Amino acid sequence: MSMRKPFICGNWKMYKTVAEAVAFVDEVRALVAGVDDVEIGIGAPATALKSLADAAKGTNILIGGENCHWEKEGAFTGEIAPGMLVEAGCSFVIIGHSERRQYFGETNESCNRKAKAAIANGLSVILCCGETLEEREAGKTSDVVIDHVKNGLAGFSVEEMKSIVIAYEPVWAIGTGKVATPEQAQEVHAVIRKLLAEMFGQAVAGDAHSVWRVGEAGECERDHGAARCGRRACRRRVAEAGFFRQAGQLRHLTAI
Repeated sequence: MSMRKPFICGNWKMYKTVAEAVAFVDEVRALVAGVDDVEIGIGAPATALKSLADAAKGTNILIGGENCHWEKEGAFTGEIAPGMLVEAGCSFVIIGHSERRQYFGETNESCNRKAKAAIANGLSVILCCGETLEEREAGKTSDVVIDHVKNGLAGFSVEEMKSIVIAYEPVWAIGTGKVATPEQAQEVHAVIRKLLAEMFGQAVAGDAHSVWRVGEAGECERDHGAARCGRRACRRRVAEAGFFRQAGQLRHLTAI
């Protein structure tokens, strides 16, 4: 994924059968064929990945997994290895989604190991971070985001950072009808970029793709100074192609 070109990605969560997934790509592939100033991605359930990748061949639609394990193989029932995602046709994987952290015990350490393994296998990584409503109201937003990013990227090299996209997902805005304002997103992006500069240098901080949640109707603005993500024209073009009315709901690069 380009570090400078806007990236719009839909996370389908546990939605869509294989037939529904393929029908979606068949419907929109022609509608987004002329979109060359933004990258488009779909994070989909593992069962649909190979069929989706086949359906998306020759298009500008990238396919990614919603999670992976850090091991190449082994007795890890229900898990999927990074190499399996690559073989299925994926180019990226979502790591550290808030639902994975909340329901499946995902930790910063496991996110770090998964991201390392994914990059080693040639995948780009969407690393998620974000605070709950209780954490925001307690004034802990920066602390939580710094914890997720700093520990999730511990030990990474500058070269590996070229394959990292950081997705800020305010957990309190998921499924609640609430939406993070541009100002709130900019504040968090500033925290993330300051941290990246401290960890990897100013060049990485300036180039890093740091993006944020967009509401179901695409009502939020991009972070003009940091994210370089989601001009209105880009959002409108993809929305008009039918993404926003799909079950998975399009976000501005997001894993929410």
